[in-house]
Amino acid sequence: MESKIILGVDIGGTGIKGALVDTSTGKAVTDRIRIETPQPASPEAVADTVNILIKEIGYKGSIIGCGFPAIIHNGVAKSASNIDESWIGVDAEKLFSKKTGKEVFVLNDADAAGIAEVHFGRLKGASGVSILLTLGTGIGSAVFINGQLVPNTEFGHLYLKDHKKIVEKYASNSVRKRKDLDYEEWIMRLNELLNHLGHIFSPSNIVLGGGISKKFDDYEKYFDDFEFKLKPAKLLNHAGLIGAAIYGMEKSKNLIGQES
Repeated sequence: MESKIILGVDIGGTGIKGALVDTSTGKAVTDRIRIETPQPASPEAVADTVNILIKEIGYKGSIIGCGFPAIIHNGVAKSASNIDESWIGVDAEKLFSKKTGKEVFVLNDADAAGIAEVHFGRLKGASGVSILLTLGTGIGSAVFINGQLVPNTEFGHLYLKDHKKIVEKYASNSVRKRKDLDYEEWIMRLNELLNHLGHIFSPSNIVLGGGISKKFDDYEKYFDDFEFKLKPAKLLNHAGLIGAAIYGMEKSKNLIGQES
């Protein structure tokens, strides 16, 4: 019988995380391992670090799902968000597969977190348009229509005309920390993005992910009243790993088509 235990990897600008995930339950079955992202985060250096992570976990399986901070088309990185620009144009799937000797399936990291929330979190069974925003070093996004992923959205790169900058340079969690904003000041900024998304997409749900989501109760009162439901992510920091593992399993079974 084919194992449903898949290694999920979440590559970020500061850390590379991994855990074994039971894709039938959405539960991590090992502790999460985190290794610092090499600097510079070049393709060879990141691939070598992923290999080290695999050995530390002791994964013997043949399939890996990997969330990556970039637009990904058919395994190829088309952008580089908070990672070295030398990734642009690199076939990440081929590189990781060659380095690890395993079959590696790569997708955008926010899309991975969204997949986890659709399968086992706040967006399970959600209808209409649903949006997940990951609030961290930048702002990642994932969009679903009746549970089906619309891949590679980059809402963190929406340009705010009034502020003359992209929204993740104005309202990300890293900006909150760097400018020492209190929650009310930060949510005022985030409300601008949420109201804009509500106007453009008329979503039924928006879910906020990233590590800051676990403190949702501390700042919920500062949000505007929206037409959509606003919720914190259920799977928190494990969402990227879980979603990547699910994606790896489904891609290996050809249950998800290739993106063009």
